[in-house]
This record gives sequence, C-alpha cells and structure tokens, in this order.
Amino acid sequence: MSNSTGKAAVRPSNGSMQRWRVQIFAITWIAYAAFYFTRKAFSVAKLGIAEDPSFELDKAAMANLDALYLAAYAVGQFTWGVFADRFGPRVVVLGGLVISAVVAVIMGSFATLPIFATCMVVQGLAQSTGWSGLCKNIGSFFATHERGRVLGLWSTCYAFGGLVASPFAGWWAYSVFGTWHAAFYSSAAVVGSVAVLFLLLQRNRPQDVGLEPIEGEEPEAVRYAGFKPEGQNPGFWETLRVILRNRTVLMLGLAYFLLKPARYAILLWGPVIVYERMPSLGKVGAAILPTSFEIAGLLGPILIGLASDKLFGARRMPACVISLIALTACLALFVPAMQTGSAMLVFALLFMMGLTLYGPDSMISGSAAIDFGTGKAAGTAAGFVNGCGSVGAILGGLLPGYFDTYSVFIGFTVAALISAGILIPYWNSLPEGAKKETPRVPNQPMRVRPARS
Repeated sequence: MSNSTGKAAVRPSNGSMQRWRVQIFAITWIAYAAFYFTRKAFSVAKLGIAEDPSFELDKAAMANLDALYLAAYAVGQFTWGVFADRFGPRVVVLGGLVISAVVAVIMGSFATLPIFATCMVVQGLAQSTGWSGLCKNIGSFFATHERGRVLGLWSTCYAFGGLVASPFAGWWAYSVFGTWHAAFYSSAAVVGSVAVLFLLLQRNRPQDVGLEPIEGEEPEAVRYAGFKPEGQNPGFWETLRVILRNRTVLMLGLAYFLLKPARYAILLWGPVIVYERMPSLGKVGAAILPTSFEIAGLLGPILIGLASDKLFGARRMPACVISLIALTACLALFVPAMQTGSAMLVFALLFMMGLTLYGPDSMISGSAAIDFGTGKAAGTAAGFVNGCGSVGAILGGLLPGYFDTYSVFIGFTVAALISAGILIPYWNSLPEGAKKETPRVPNQPMRVRPARS
C-alpha cells in the first residue's frame, strides 16, 4: 500500500486512526460553529447601530446589507466546494476563517456604508468556505455506512453556533464594553483563535498522516466518471461537469432550495412574526419563544442520521421524506397556533418545526450530498447543494418583509411538500460506496480486486 506521494504508507495501530477520527470530528465541528460568531456579529451590532448618531444606517440599509451577504454566500457555495476538492479543505477553510476574522475587525473599526457593504460581500464569500470543505473533510475520515449518524451528530455545530454566538457577542458589546463595535471584535477574537487551532489540528485525509484511506477501494462510480487517478487533482470545470451530470445531486439541490427559505425566515424574522400575532408576550417573550426552533436543531440532525444508518441501511431519502412530510404539517399549523394565543402551543410547534426541518436540512446538504457526489467530488457536491439552499435563504430573508405571515407560511408549506415529492423517487437510492462496501475495521488489510483483463 502506498500513499499519494508514492512512499509506503505506515500501518499504525487502530487506536491511531481512531484518535485522528475523533480529532478531525472535533476540530471541524469547532471550526464551523466558530463561523457563526462572525456571521451573527452584524445582527447583534444592529441594536447599537440603530441608536448611534454617528453612523446613520436605517433598517432598509441593514436589510440590503444582509441581502449582499446572502448573495455572496450563495456564490461562494457554488465555488469553494470545487476548490476544496482540488486543493483540500485545509487551504480553503483556513483561508476562510482568517479572512472572516479580519473582515469583522474592519467592520468594528470603520463605520461607513461603503466599507460595510464591501465587507459584507467579502464576509459572505469567506463564510461560504466552511460547509463544503468541512463536509468533505469528515467524509474522508468516516465510511459511507456510518456517515449518516456521524454527520448527523456533526451537524449540530451550526445549531450550537447559532445559539451561542449572539448572546456571546451581545454580552461583550452591551454588558462589558457598552458599544456595538465590541460585537465585531469579540467575534473576530473567537474565529481567529479557532483558525490557529485548525492549523495545528486539522488534516485533509488519513493518507496525510500515514494512514490508509477509510474506504479502501475507490468506488467504480469514481473511477469511471472521468476523474484522473489519485494524486492528479481534477480541474475546476472537470469536477463541476461531473456534478452537473449527476441527476441525484441536482435533485438534492432543488429540494434544498425549496427547504431553506422556511429556516431562514424563522431565524431572521421569528421574533417579529410572533410579536405581530401575539403582542401580549411582549418583545422579550417574542424574542425568547423562537429559540425552541434552534434548540430542536441540536436534536434533529442526530435523530435523522441514526435513522438513516440504522433503520434504512444508509439510505438517506426515506428519513428525509418522512421528516419533510411532518414538517409540512407543522408549517401549515403554525399561523393557526399563533391565533390561539397559547405560548406553550407555539413553543411546542416551533420545536417540532426545528426537529423536522434541521434533520433533512443537515442530511440533504451533508451526508447525502457527499454520498452521491462520490469521494473526489464530495466538496463540489456539498457546495452545489448548499449553494442552491443559499439562494433559497435569500428568499427566506426577503419574503416576510413583503408579504403577510399567512401567505408566506402557506408558501413554505407547499414548498416543503414539493421537496418531499422530489425525493420520493430516490427512496431506495444508495451511493456506490454503500452498494459495494463491506464494513471493516480501519487499518486492517484491504481486499485486493484482481486486475481487469
């Protein structure tokens, strides 16, 4: 067995592989959660900017800045996955972390609209390096038959990041320093520190530390899809063409586009939506109630990952379809639930919406994209699917500002149902790796296939 450099690969103990798997899981989880600190800094700073006479930035301008960020983020998703496949997650993600921290420092230091607009575009591009690159990184260290539950657990990183980033930045900005500028500085400090950890602890794949590939044989779907042999990185357009010819990945992208608006509408407009329909809760209550949605986001990916691996034998679609049908019912009931005036009922329904939305959200953009993108195009596939979702996220931020809540949620209900319908034809689909894979203990001798005549 030789590695990509042509040197004989070291065969360390199984404990060495397990240690690296735990280390890669931990550092990539931390890295993606950290991105949320600089991502949420502007939303926290808005509270102080609105009352700052030296920086005139009204709500419309803030909304336009958010739209710039989301548009740049969507463009980055389609781009960085290809670069992660070609140059490796280490270069792409580390660059994103460093640039994100630097941009946050600039936004905290210079309060002008042109600088903020430029920085929001750069921040969106930097933030978008994370998902596809880190999903590829995880996929290199965990086999297909376990990837559903592993990525389900791993995907709690973005729910956790969203939960803690805003209170963290808000505490430093308004309790410690008493200025919105500190929201950017404190968030940049977190991301900068994580960038150093990432540099020290992360590696792209087992071969980089002298270990065997986690799935010994390269699936035929990769060998005969037009890719070059291991060690010869495919070009940008070559990789992209492979993904654009992959019907399953295209359908995952469409399903994710339809799913993402509901999540971002609740994240960005949840308190406003609740307060408009239930003013008796007050502003604080209306801000607290939607947190049940994100709390459920910690559980949804774990449960759907376990279900796909253990109940459906590494098939991703059945768990997604069932969850999306349940989400359709929750979305349809949301406005009527608010009309009852029951805070507990709305809290419970938001929790169920989070449970049934974050699960398929993480699986479609994570393990399913990696599985069907194949090993060498995993980053491109994850980036493409998440890019489609990011376009939908822009709609999630805009629609509640232009239409009434009832119409918006009827639209989300229909979109979730269509998303489920798109995935039903793929109910029994399995990636090539799962079809051929015989689970084995890492670093055990691999079965050698006889050469083709």
